Amino acid sequence: MRSLHLISFVIIIIISLLAKASKSDDGFCSAPSITESDEKTKPIYWKVTNPTLSPSHLQDLPGYTRSVYKRDHALITPESHVYSPLPDWTNTLGAYLITPAMGSHFVMYFAKMKEMSSSGLPPKDIERLVFVVEGAVTLTNTSSSSTKLTVDSYAYLPPNFYHSLDCVESATLVVFERRYERLGSHTTELIVGSTDKQPLLETPGEVFELRKLLPVSLAYDFNIHIMDFQPGEFLNVKEVHYNQHGLLLLEGQGIYRLGDNWYPVQAGDVIWMAPFVPQWYGALGKNRSRYLLYKDVNRNPL
Repeated sequence: MRSLHLISFVIIIIISLLAKASKSDDGFCSAPSITESDEKTKPIYWKVTNPTLSPSHLQDLPGYTRSVYKRDHALITPESHVYSPLPDWTNTLGAYLITPAMGSHFVMYFAKMKEMSSSGLPPKDIERLVFVVEGAVTLTNTSSSSTKLTVDSYAYLPPNFYHSLDCVESATLVVFERRYERLGSHTTELIVGSTDKQPLLETPGEVFELRKLLPVSLAYDFNIHIMDFQPGEFLNVKEVHYNQHGLLLLEGQGIYRLGDNWYPVQAGDVIWMAPFVPQWYGALGKNRSRYLLYKDVNRNPL
């Protein structure tokens, strides 16, 4: 009889422990997560420069990468970035993400500026747009006027426009460059701004929020879109068009369809989309997805 009571007592203890485990955050089927309070204490776009490289059980797997390169698209993920000194920049390392070598007509790269660093000028007739994802830089132009660019700020530099980007501490920029395609007498101008100062634009038939960083006038042969999706939102149109894209996921995570391929993506991932590749995005997770998107515009594709 005593042994029976002992067995009953042990069973009760086990059931009690299992019940506590099932109610705790560390239960058998739970996964580690970042709470909303943790997210709020982090600077905006912190995951771009501090990415989750891969699931913990794959981080030490030799040769593992999520990066993919195909004829009409590429997914370039953080674990495959290769940094080297940027030509004509001082104390700055760059990682080229998209270049004409893969079929694009523009260049997209990260510039990691260290203490007391400065930019070089792009080649002749090349226009440039810089967007700050970490830190701060000071933009100086020919009139010797200077402007401080902080996270979420950007500057468009027309072709053959003298300028310097200087950094006292450290900063990370995403840079777009392309050979300017002139159209009649139209000319572009220096533009400095920030995402939060750009108005929300109408997106008929879509649910995402859209901002454009450059004017839509014929002078500009490309634009940069900032697109926001709440969890569960997705592109209504399954796009197939002549425009090229260069995309940086600034926040969040989701699924991107490119051609017949479906890719899980997260903040820090870069995508190149060639003309006419089928493309679609759906946002997942618990937080907003935001991505920055290069798009060529206002020019005849012939």
